Amino acid sequence: MVGSKDLPPSTASSYLPIFINNQFRAKPQWPAPTTSLAGKTAIITGANTGLGYEAAIQLLGLSLSHIILAVRSLEKGESAATKLRQLYPKAEVEVWELDMSSYDSIQAFASRVDSQSWRVDIAILNAGVIGTAGFDTVKATGHEETIQVNYLSTVLLAILLLPVLKARRAVNGEPSHLTIISAALTLAAKFPNRNANPLLPSFDDSKTYDPREVYMTSKVLVQMFLWRLVDYVSADDVIVNLADPAWVGGTDLHRDAQGVAKVGMKIFGALAGRSVKDGASCYIDAVVTKGKESHGCFLMSWEAHPFASFLYIPEGEVAIQRLWDETMTELDFAGVRATLDAMKV
Repeated sequence: MVGSKDLPPSTASSYLPIFINNQFRAKPQWPAPTTSLAGKTAIITGANTGLGYEAAIQLLGLSLSHIILAVRSLEKGESAATKLRQLYPKAEVEVWELDMSSYDSIQAFASRVDSQSWRVDIAILNAGVIGTAGFDTVKATGHEETIQVNYLSTVLLAILLLPVLKARRAVNGEPSHLTIISAALTLAAKFPNRNANPLLPSFDDSKTYDPREVYMTSKVLVQMFLWRLVDYVSADDVIVNLADPAWVGGTDLHRDAQGVAKVGMKIFGALAGRSVKDGASCYIDAVVTKGKESHGCFLMSWEAHPFASFLYIPEGEVAIQRLWDETMTELDFAGVRATLDAMKV
C-alpha cells in the first residue's frame, strides 16, 4: 500500500503550475449513484457553516442516518441543524459543543463520543483558523492560535477519536474513516523555523509572526504528524488521510481578516475560487469513495499527492521526529502515547 510518504516528492519548479492544475483543471469526482450511508454515523467539526455544512449536506444526501455537528457556538450549530433536519427529516442530526482552542473541551467531546452506544464510521476534522487579524495566543496553552487549533488541537482530537473509530470495525468488519482537512498551500510553505529546537515554542514569537506562512506551516505540521501516525494505525482499522478542498469562495475561513486583505480575499474567492459544493466534494471523496489505498495520503485534486518536498530529505526526517516527540510531550496529559500504542494491538 502506497501512502504519500512513499510517493516521489514533487519536481515542480514553482507552486504556480500546481495551483493552476488544482484550482482550475482538476474535475470533481462524485460517489457512485448507488452509494448509501444508511445506518452510519459521522462527525464533522466546524459544521455550522461553509465547507463543513456543505459536507454535512452531501453526506446526508447519501442517506447517512446520524450526524454530529461539532461546533463552538451551540446557537449557530442549532440554526444549521434546523435547516438540515428540514432537508433530511429521516436523519438524526445532533449538535455538540466543541471548542478547538480548549484541551478540556476536546477531551470532554471525545469522552462523550466514547460513552455512546453507537459507533462512529466517519470523522471529518474540518475546523480551522487563519490568523489574519494579527498575532494571538491561546491563554490556556500559551501557543499561537493558528498552530494551536490547526495542529495541536486537531491532532489531539484525532488521537482521542481513533479508539472509537477502530471499535466500529468490530461491529461490521469495515474500517472507519478519519479525514483531516489540509491545503495545497503546504507545497508553497517556506517553514523558516524548520530547524528550531525546540520546534513548537518557536511559533509563539510575535516578532517572527507571518499569518500566511504560519497557516501554511500549520498544515505542513499535520502532514508531518500523519507521516508517523500510520506507523501506529492500520488501514484495516481506521483509514486516515488528509483532504485539500483548494481555494473555495464563500467560506468563513478568513472571517477575521480586515481592510484591504478581507476585500482582496473576497474578490479572489469570487473570481477564482471553487464552489463550496466542489470543495466539500473533496471531503466526501476522502471518506466515502477512497478506501484503504488512501491511508496515509494527502489527497489533492481528488487523488493522492506527495507531501511537502521538505519532508523527504534528511533535514525533514529530523524535523518530523522532533515534532512527533514534542507533540507527544505536549499532549501527554491526555494519555496519547498509551492510546497510540493500543492502536497497534
